[in-house]
Amino acid sequence: MKRLSVAHSLSLSALLLSALGFTLLAGCRSEIPVMFEENLVHAKKWEIQDDLQLDQVIEDTQWALAELFGTPDNPKLPDAILEDEELAGLISTEHLLAASGPDTIAGRGLYRQHCARCHGITGNGRGETAALVEPYPRDFRAGIFKFKSTARNDKPLKSDIVRLIKHGIAGSSMVPEYQLPDGQVGPLPDDQIEALVDYVIYLSMRGEVERAMFDEAAMNLFLDEGERIINPSLANSQDPEEVELFEEQWGYFVDTVVDVADSWLLDESDAIEIEIPDDMPIPATHQELTEMLAGDDGDTLRASIERGRELFVGTIASCSKCHGNEGRGDGQEADYDDWTKDWTIRAGLKPEDEASLIPLIARGALPPRTIKPRNFEEGVFRGGDRPEDLYHRLNQGIAGTPMPAVTLVPGQFEEQDIWHLINFVRSLKKEQTPVVDKPLVTRDDLTEAAD
Repeated sequence: MKRLSVAHSLSLSALLLSALGFTLLAGCRSEIPVMFEENLVHAKKWEIQDDLQLDQVIEDTQWALAELFGTPDNPKLPDAILEDEELAGLISTEHLLAASGPDTIAGRGLYRQHCARCHGITGNGRGETAALVEPYPRDFRAGIFKFKSTARNDKPLKSDIVRLIKHGIAGSSMVPEYQLPDGQVGPLPDDQIEALVDYVIYLSMRGEVERAMFDEAAMNLFLDEGERIINPSLANSQDPEEVELFEEQWGYFVDTVVDVADSWLLDESDAIEIEIPDDMPIPATHQELTEMLAGDDGDTLRASIERGRELFVGTIASCSKCHGNEGRGDGQEADYDDWTKDWTIRAGLKPEDEASLIPLIARGALPPRTIKPRNFEEGVFRGGDRPEDLYHRLNQGIAGTPMPAVTLVPGQFEEQDIWHLINFVRSLKKEQTPVVDKPLVTRDDLTEAAD
């Protein structure tokens, strides 16, 4: 196991070690659990992959996570974050309080009220109604987010998550209408959205640390010889060597927390810069495209659309491989997103082999569904339909999905060609096809199903 000295101002006395079990706190609705669910799927994946037993690792990790992050009713931030000048501003403790806890208490419970039914208390994407929606709700714990303005492998900006909560994700169950205190339905106030953004980051950080500990134990510990990721009982030992061992184990948790938190230290300067060309028409909507085609820019726009069509079916961009030659989403339909591949293909299992997946599904995995390429005839763009949004999808790809970033080839596919592709894709919308601007299952439907 990697051993790191504890260079953080954390003393053993500050830990006040609690019992290994967790107390269920009162004050929330009985149908929603008030404890963070262990990532049993990630642990079972390692057990299948390397014939390991991670029961002790799971138990020890849950103890450490409770010490670091608290509980759903009483969340907290690790001291290593609060005491770091840069990291301390990442998540507001006021936001953490407002978003967490029971929604029956004034000023609390935003996440449980608006998000947990789909995304789950733990942020594992396995809330009470998760199996009813297509696609499945996002699992935040891997730290992967699809729709953002940053590089493919980077975390999103807070403003990216704000936009998704405020405007929803077209064609999914993530809609921008929320139940408000006055009985009305509509968008959430900005301060509540900001609180939810911080809480999503909190859940993602906690989940990433948990995954990292399971990975560390599976890859670098001698579990069959009794080596442990952390042994809480050593903290109170009178043996200096045991205390030193505990400090090293705890230090690894703390250093992992800092590494994960560091990955969220982004600001607007980390967004991919976009300059919309002023020498070609770039309509912002399909209606605007129609108007431009009938106006003075019609010939130029038609030429751009035709160039986009050539690229779409060509071998360099190769969009038609998945989306089909006409952009109807009828090309490659047998692939999966990274959340599914993580516990199937990467564990040596085939997503189609239902029998082999039973042990993982029994531990919380949702049955695999193939990822559906976008049907552009519907005119629905889940990551946003502004020219800038479409540019991000093409330039950076979509993290967690088979959608790659475009490859620029001098003389064959250059930056301006991205805009030609955008114009072509926007032109594919069929007016006679109803726009799917709300999911087949709405938030009201999910509430009724859960109740």
